[in-house]
Order: sequence, then structure tokens, then C-alpha cells
Amino acid sequence: MIKSMSVAMFAVLLTQTACGPKTEKNDDAMMDRDDRMESNMDEREEEKTVKVGGAEMYPSKNIIENASNSEDHTTLVAAVKAADLVGTLEGAGPFTVFAPTNKAFEKLPKGTVENLLLPENKKKLTNILTYHVVAGSLDSDQLEAMIEQGGGKAELTTVQGGKLWVSKKMGKIILTDEKGGTAQIDTKDVYQSNGVIHVIDAVAMHK
Repeated sequence: MIKSMSVAMFAVLLTQTACGPKTEKNDDAMMDRDDRMESNMDEREEEKTVKVGGAEMYPSKNIIENASNSEDHTTLVAAVKAADLVGTLEGAGPFTVFAPTNKAFEKLPKGTVENLLLPENKKKLTNILTYHVVAGSLDSDQLEAMIEQGGGKAELTTVQGGKLWVSKKMGKIILTDEKGGTAQIDTKDVYQSNGVIHVIDAVAMHK
């Protein structure tokens, strides 16, 4: 009986010895994970953000990641997905994106957006969206410097290949498209990891 008790006690000691280090390792792993999460949160808090569509836009995120969080850009994001441009705008860039709000799309003739989202109109949709994108990262300071150098107006070449013109009116930067339509930059300098977004109040249209 004493022998049986000794064996049992020895087994318990072995179990405790085996479990002890594993528990410490698990605790260390959990602490490391928590430290990393806290570090990421601290870095995120230190970022200078701009609120768009009810969400903070983080400079460490790319154009798609930020735009997808904006309640004011659900139509734009849906259009980008329909045109298969997500991969492009998640890329290194850099890009300057003039981003129309949902209300901007609502200004188009009734049924226009729904029609553009149809698979057969993918090429047309792509042309409209890339007409809002310029290669390079142009913030408001750079745009204003170009306007001044151009004597009150500067010309931009879009990824689509068309032209946009920027000017200033009442302290605001104005875009003029190839059809003579205008859009105002309402929120400027929304910096991204792969460029910059300027929120505009109308959809620009190429010829």
C-alpha cells in the first residue's frame, strides 16, 4: 500500500513539474501578444487622423481600407469593387483620389449609378472612376502652389488620361472637368499610406 501511495505521489509530482513551465510559457506568450496589441493601439492613437463619414481615417491605412469605413462613401466603394479597382487602390501608388460622396452621386440623373454598376458597363464605370485619380500624392499645399504657378488655374492629367483643372474660389479648391462641371473639395488632405484623398461634392465627368 505504501508502495502504491509513493507511486501515486511521484505521478502527481511529475504532472506538476510538466505543467509548470508550460503555464509560464503560455503566460509569457499572452503577455507578448498583449504588449504588441497595446503598442499597435498606442501607435494608432499617435496618428494624426481626419474624420470622414463618421470614421477616423488613419495615415497608416491604404485608400481602400479607409474609404470602406466612411459612411459617406459607400457608393464610391461599391463602384470601385464593381470596376475591379480594389487591388489597384490598395497598391503602393501613390495616388491622389478626388472622392465623391454619396450625395455627390445622388446629383447624377436618376438611374445613372445603378446603370453604371451593371457588368456590361464596367469599362464606362472604370473610366469615370479613374478620371478621379491622379498619379502621385498631391496635397492641398501642392495643389495651391500649382494654381499660383499657373496664374489661377492648374491642369492635372488623370489616370484615365483625361484632364482636370484646379482653381480656387472663396478659399476653396475647385475642380473643373472636361464637360465644364465643377466640384468643390470639402475635406482636404486625408492622408493615406499610399497617397491622399480629397473629398468632393460632385462627380467629375470626362468627355
